[in-house]
Amino acid sequence: MAETLSDYNVNEFIATNRSQVVSKRRSFSDLDLSLELNPNFNDIVPLTDIDAVKNSVRNLILTNFFERPFQPWIGSNLSALLFEPADSFTIISIREEIKKVLRKYEPRVDDVTVEVKDQSDRNSYTVTVGFRVISVDEQVDITLYLKRIR
Repeated sequence: MAETLSDYNVNEFIATNRSQVVSKRRSFSDLDLSLELNPNFNDIVPLTDIDAVKNSVRNLILTNFFERPFQPWIGSNLSALLFEPADSFTIISIREEIKKVLRKYEPRVDDVTVEVKDQSDRNSYTVTVGFRVISVDEQVDITLYLKRIR
């Protein structure tokens, strides 16, 4: 005997098998530049969420212009600023250069704060970059040590 579905059965079927749409937190992933292998899978371990955004921010700040082969305009002028006289103008220029590159090329961060400390006895700067990752609404700080090599 063939089974027939009445309106009651169809409505019950729809009510029990309806997929619910919930908001999904958007996750970010990126390659870890240290290229460490996962011992279980023998594959590169990707960075996710906050670690991926921190890696991207660090790469944007430390990349000079014309270092990326097909995107030569992405980067900052920090290496040239390291050879300027260690005064308040250079500190302001470093701060503004970092803010500019993050505002322009990193849409996942907001509320960027940059603190630059001059260490003229070592010919270097300690830079602390604070930002809020938009997707997880968490404040993150990165500390970089900028030193001229030559």
